[in-house]
Amino acid sequence: MSTSADGDVDTVAGNLRSVGEHVLDNPALAALTGPHAHFAERRGRVLRYPADVSPWLGVPDRLEAGDWADLAALLGPGTDAPFAGFAGEPPAGWEVTFDLPGVQLVDDGLVTAPDPEAVRLGPADVPEMLDLVARTKPGPFLPRTVEMGTYLGIRHEGALVAMAGERLHPPGWTEISAVCTDAEFQGRGLATRLVRAVAHGIRERGETPFLHTGAGNTGAIRLYEALGFRLRRRSRFLVARVPEHATAEV
Repeated sequence: MSTSADGDVDTVAGNLRSVGEHVLDNPALAALTGPHAHFAERRGRVLRYPADVSPWLGVPDRLEAGDWADLAALLGPGTDAPFAGFAGEPPAGWEVTFDLPGVQLVDDGLVTAPDPEAVRLGPADVPEMLDLVARTKPGPFLPRTVEMGTYLGIRHEGALVAMAGERLHPPGWTEISAVCTDAEFQGRGLATRLVRAVAHGIRERGETPFLHTGAGNTGAIRLYEALGFRLRRRSRFLVARVPEHATAEV
């Protein structure tokens, strides 16, 4: 499995610009050919994060037969290929195991502020972060996801009870993700405080916050809209399983 060289990244980025009207139309590819290029593992026109960093793939808007073959080789037979914002359908032999309508929201007047109780989370905090994610299920969070950006948490009597952080990083934008609160501490505004604090750091860098959530997660959508996010586009989260007979040679 190879890490992208600068020239390869430039080629894929050129493909992105030719098919996408906006970097947020294909944020994973924009991130992996931009600020997150140091994470990128590539084969042909398809890219991925390391398996312990993030499951998201960076793929062209229109996948050709060769791209599917490269994707199968990059991931390996029998593994799951998660797509964010993918509009097409996998080819014959690829089993769809998850298909969820989603939404993408962007900053439209969000009030941001640092939080005096929020602490920066790092590698030493990962076991607690993974435990909180397992109990609250905010979305994918893996042992090295913390390396994707800034993660902030709030502790109560030393225990991590809420967190939020940064995930995808297309040029000029940063996704807020892993927003979660322990069930015992919900309803106290901790998530709101952390979203505003994470967004404050993003704004301080001259970038704009955005986020994704499931279209059916109406409570979260109402909260985000009340905070100052607006719907930019409807999306789709799809997971397709690589055929067992696919080659794993890279």
